[in-house]
Amino acid sequence: MKPLIGITQEHTLESAQLLSGILADEFLLYLKTRNAHWNVEDVDFINKHRFFEEQYEKLADIVDDVAERIRTIGHFAPATMKSYLQLTHLTEFSRGSNDGAGFMFELLIDHESIIIHLRENIGYSADRLKDIGTSDFLTQLLETHEKMAWMLRAHLKNVPVTVSELKTEEK
Repeated sequence: MKPLIGITQEHTLESAQLLSGILADEFLLYLKTRNAHWNVEDVDFINKHRFFEEQYEKLADIVDDVAERIRTIGHFAPATMKSYLQLTHLTEFSRGSNDGAGFMFELLIDHESIIIHLRENIGYSADRLKDIGTSDFLTQLLETHEKMAWMLRAHLKNVPVTVSELKTEEK
């Protein structure tokens, strides 16, 4: 049974497609954070290991919340790696180094990319799709990612390489 929630089927489909891309981004970021947790090698290993664990636990909750939002508006959530890799706007790129700062830079870039993407779609969801619930949901995700990015930046405060330098290295 389709939900009768005051949003057209066309608009719920667009919202579900938007959310599916976000779900793919969140899942890839979750996986990359798990990788950091499992594979970090650092002089401050135990603290970095715990920090990445806190981050991936938050991301696991986000993944579940996004999938449930898709279901709430009457659509099915994608749930395969193939679909995630097709839908995500992130990359699996890795510097190849297992130090804490390297992982943190990579994760920070992804969080900031998600923040920009969410910010671009909050108004679209509310104004164009008339889906205030999804717009509010995206705002909450934005705030969560802003806080997670702040935590990463705080860890990187005294690291001599900047995020823009790291982005240049990727090209």
